[in-house]
Amino acid sequence: MDRVDLRSTAHDPVDAIADQWRHERPDLAERTEAMAAFGRVHRVSRAVSDLMEQAYAPFGIGLGEFDVLATLRRSGEPFSLSPRELTATLMLTTGGMTGRLDKLERAGLVTRSPDPNDRRGLRITLTDLGRETVDGAVAAGTTVQQRIIDRLGEQRLSELNTLLRDLLHSVETTSHPASTRF
Repeated sequence: MDRVDLRSTAHDPVDAIADQWRHERPDLAERTEAMAAFGRVHRVSRAVSDLMEQAYAPFGIGLGEFDVLATLRRSGEPFSLSPRELTATLMLTTGGMTGRLDKLERAGLVTRSPDPNDRRGLRITLTDLGRETVDGAVAAGTTVQQRIIDRLGEQRLSELNTLLRDLLHSVETTSHPASTRF
């Protein structure tokens, strides 16, 4: 794909918001660059989430279901985890996980079975249809993501990943020093 130089001096909607804040609250002028950065991160995340929903829709799943299926798939053979392992990985409440598992089980994408190592436990296992579904969905999703990111070029993508990694580390150590919330 041809790379397009996306660097622009033109103002975007986030710049307009920051400009309004600088006008209305000159005392915060130095902080509007941070506001603009997080505004862009939020808008990118929301827009890409919408595109991922569209990519997964032909497979009969949404983002939440994809997350469960993808977690099982990348866990490796036998593609089976306990509900507790899934809940911890996806940072969901047990109620939220139960709803997703119910939907996936009704669709034939996962099965629940007794845990052979824990009489009180369950195992959630990806079915063949679930594996086929998530494999198709992850391919569709990464195609969309690659199409978006290709416009940056390899060097700028590497720089972006470095910056986002640093930003994530800063958020995790500032907001949640003892957790891996993200």
